[in-house]
Amino acid sequence: MIRQSLLVVNNLGLHARAAAKLVRLASSFASEIYLSREDASQQIDSKSILGVLMLAAKKGTRLVVSVEGHDEAEAVEAIRRLFESRFGEEM
Repeated sequence: MIRQSLLVVNNLGLHARAAAKLVRLASSFASEIYLSREDASQQIDSKSILGVLMLAAKKGTRLVVSVEGHDEAEAVEAIRRLFESRFGEEM
């Protein structure tokens, strides 16, 4: 299992379009991928759009991604890049 902390840096936070990109990316991996707010213990399945939206992650929110499976390293790296790229949104 790999756990990594991620910071939401895009201005609109994890809104519907960004959440959809995350869910689409997570769903492309066989591994189980969970997200949680760093300040809470509840984990959500990152392959669920409703779960991701329920995190209510605005800019500056720190999330923890937990990945387990045979492609976990690739999944964590892809998700990290998505967050760092601001979900493809303008600065």
